Amino acid sequence: MKMFGFSLAYFLVILDTTVLTIALPDLRTSLGGSLAGQQWVVNAYTVAFAASLLTGGAVADRYGAARIFKIGVTAFGVISLLSAAAPHLGALVAARALLGVAGALCTGGSLALLPELFPNPAARARATGLWAAITGTALAAGPLLGGLLVDQYGWRAVFLLNPPIALISLLAMRRVSSPRGHRLIDWWVQALACVLLGLLAEALIDSSPVAGVSALVALVVLVLVERRKALADRRPPFVEVQADRRLPFVGRRGLFAGRRGHAPVLPPVLPGGLLAVTWPELLAGMVANFAFSGALFVLTLFLQDTRHLTPLATGLAFLPLTLPMTVNPLLTGRLVARYGPRPPILGGLVLLATGLAGVSLTDYLAPWLVVMGFGLSFVLPALMAGILTSAPTGTAGTAGGVLNASRQVGATLGVAVLGGLSHPLPVAAILTALTCVCYGVMGRARRTMPTVGSPGTAGLPAGK
Repeated sequence: MKMFGFSLAYFLVILDTTVLTIALPDLRTSLGGSLAGQQWVVNAYTVAFAASLLTGGAVADRYGAARIFKIGVTAFGVISLLSAAAPHLGALVAARALLGVAGALCTGGSLALLPELFPNPAARARATGLWAAITGTALAAGPLLGGLLVDQYGWRAVFLLNPPIALISLLAMRRVSSPRGHRLIDWWVQALACVLLGLLAEALIDSSPVAGVSALVALVVLVLVERRKALADRRPPFVEVQADRRLPFVGRRGLFAGRRGHAPVLPPVLPGGLLAVTWPELLAGMVANFAFSGALFVLTLFLQDTRHLTPLATGLAFLPLTLPMTVNPLLTGRLVARYGPRPPILGGLVLLATGLAGVSLTDYLAPWLVVMGFGLSFVLPALMAGILTSAPTGTAGTAGGVLNASRQVGATLGVAVLGGLSHPLPVAAILTALTCVCYGVMGRARRTMPTVGSPGTAGLPAGK
């Protein structure tokens, strides 16, 4: 029942990334707006979701996974009602951004709960496969439910799906509790990351030089802040407040002031070494979501604007893509438990690149969408199982947040970049193939699964 409860919440989060895509033409008729405005309706959610995922994971690790999970699910249900009542495009974009923040809290809490409920790595890999199968159902259901609801009741109905699902999830998890952690949170850096991603999306969607330059400035500031923190972390654990005032964005009393005028130096946003040893997985997750979300956006507009399919017919046309993501993650979880995450990731990337190439070369989409669906259903659960297993104790929420943040950045860039190209699908296929080669080369250099101080990797095969 607990597994069902937190998987259902992630079902809710993923459903919202796909269900609205089918409704875009009807939304444009109802509220008006340009292509860029439609992109922002999609990207407001994914940008806020991606920017808040690190925070959601860190907050879950700090204040208790179950508590943050329940807060996120409750907020998601309430904000969905506000989205359904949005009077104009600007209000809908704002509500979608708030939904992204609530979704990040749901996701951070659910990912932090996985190691708590399944401490054995092999069992966790199988549970991750089941979790991915349930969430894959959301990908399958999104276009179909979206098309059915839009055909019958209009775009506002897609948001009314969320509150009942949120309520069921909360009831299933009502007796689950989690201990608090001890890792501090740097709220300033999290806010800066959100600003950076928002400016980046604005620069890509609207081709804004001002937003592009501002995003570059935000990136430089973020790197400098983290570098200063890394240097400060080499000092003794407690330093004088006067010294801490020299760090960027520190208040008069210092951050989290301790006893007798001393303050602990905040740790980096990411646990030490996590990014260095997992960047190939983060790259693979980013490119997989870049290809999937970009292709979904482009193909939706193609099917409805060029082939003149109804929203329901468009949802049915996407079933060959989404149905494999419902059933295949169970097999992926067993493969990861037996062979490790690397073989499913490589095989999935090959299938995804092949499917994208096939879709771009023929008008008969169904068989190539099936290939894409199987590719994604191999890649994504294997990536999540590998990341959670390599995470240090007490940082599973942060580690899962890092992977999901990279995936959502990829989704945002996929909609923004592929939506503006004349031949988007061949570009996505080539990029996926190059990523597969890069990951394969890195895997040969890493014969064992990397760890970042976690003793829990025993029991999960190395073979990355």
